Amino acid sequence: MQKLPPIEKFYEAYSALADKRVTMGENLATVTSSDGAKTYKVEWQDNTYSSTDNATLWQGYAGYPVLSVLILQKKLSVKDDMFARFCGVNWNSLNKKHKRDYRAALLEVFEQKQFTEEEIDQIESATKQAFEQLKNLPLEIVRKVKREN
Repeated sequence: MQKLPPIEKFYEAYSALADKRVTMGENLATVTSSDGAKTYKVEWQDNTYSSTDNATLWQGYAGYPVLSVLILQKKLSVKDDMFARFCGVNWNSLNKKHKRDYRAALLEVFEQKQFTEEEIDQIESATKQAFEQLKNLPLEIVRKVKREN
């Protein structure tokens, strides 16, 4: 992968999965934003992915909609039992509040939801493992997936 996302984008993906905001189709998924205001389209062909979310489209890394799809496709193995802890998080407002300091937004979620230190350690360890898996995937992030005819 050419450019890696901030690791905190995984937690946004966990929320999307916990809130059932991801609808999978054949080579196409839709992901609703955490505040419900936007719907993103994720497309893929083999190991090439695109998405209409700002991170993927403009920053060139796999944003949380792409990460959500990769988890559902089992290309990234993350235990789904921890997703529920991230249910109902409005990442959009938190990221704005913290001026795109994604770590600060995550720390606020840990505090609001009263995670124990042990839970934080376990979740961060699992997320680091998923991040390492992402580094090793032969993925290409593009602005638009070209369809084979």
